Order: sequence, then structure tokens, then C-alpha cells
Amino acid sequence: MTTDTPATLDLGAQARIVARLAAGVPDDRLADRTPCPGHAVRNLLGHLTGLAVAFRDAGRKQLGPTTDTDPTAAVPDIGPGWREELPRVLDELAAVWRDPAAWTGATRAGGVDLPGAAAGAVAADELVIHGWDLARATGQAYRPDPAALRLSYAFLLAAADGTDRGGGLFGPVMPVPDDAPLLDRAVGLSGRDPGWTP
Repeated sequence: MTTDTPATLDLGAQARIVARLAAGVPDDRLADRTPCPGHAVRNLLGHLTGLAVAFRDAGRKQLGPTTDTDPTAAVPDIGPGWREELPRVLDELAAVWRDPAAWTGATRAGGVDLPGAAAGAVAADELVIHGWDLARATGQAYRPDPAALRLSYAFLLAAADGTDRGGGLFGPVMPVPDDAPLLDRAVGLSGRDPGWTP
């Protein structure tokens, strides 16, 4: 996995896409369902905020509460300033991972120790898949950054292969035709149905 990871993939394009999707969420959609079981739109936005902070700090190798917390320990939520906070921390995340040093050495995210390159791949995957989640839940068009999508797909495929394709990191793999668009195949590997609608 780590040997195929680009040394300095710019996460900025995908981070900006997620920020635009978040900006397009009206207040009256915050309680809507998402493809993430048990998470409304507001919880998904809270998760995106938290993961941006965690992977920002992981890239900086600033380990502590933000990198040590299991993301499944509690259902996240947004605060009153989320519309300003989320784009800011997404920008910070992208800036940190532009430094080649972020992709080297060891770090931690979600309480898991892992190589810097693997953490960068996880960050890309989180932005790609949760971008899809947010777009689907709120009825917005979604075209992820192609480079981030390719890295997300490679990461998810490697994870699924490690479990005999019976399950991925986020749930059982959803079968998707081999000739389906790459985004649909990545979504299926993440345990989601590419045809999901609210």
C-alpha cells in the first residue's frame, strides 16, 4: 500500500470540493438521513470537521487527543460556527499534506499507529467517500478530484483484498460491476450502495 502512494498528492482539490458541498447544505437539511447509518447530515458534517483536524495533526506529527480518539466512540455533531470552521480546517489539512514530510515516517489517526503515507491515503479516502455521502444526502452533484479518487479506490481495494473481499474497513463490500464508474466501485468497496438515495 505505502509503496504505491504518491509522495505528495495534493489533497487541496478534494478538500475544496467537500467545502463547496458543505456550503451548499441549507439549515433545513441538517437532520436529513445520510448513507452513514445513524448519522444525519449534521453528524456527517461534524465527522468531516473532526477528521480534518485529526488528519491535519497526523500530518504534522502532533499526536495527542485529536489523533488518539476513536472516531466511533461518539456520534459527532456540529457547533454553531461550523460553516466557518469546516472550510478552515479543510484548508489546513490540505496545506499540511502538501509537505512531503507529512507522507513519511510514522504517525497516528483515530488511535491507530500507521505510516505517514498510509495516513495520507486514509485522509484522501475519507474526503472522497464522505464527499459522496454528503452529496447524496443533500441532492448535490458530485465529481471528486480524479487523483484523490484513484488513491481512495486503491486504498479501499487493498483493504478489501486483505479481508478476502468479504468486508472492507467500513462494512461488507457492496458488489459493483467491474465496468462501473470508478466512483461507484470505490463507494461499493466502502460498504455503500452506489444507488443510495435518501
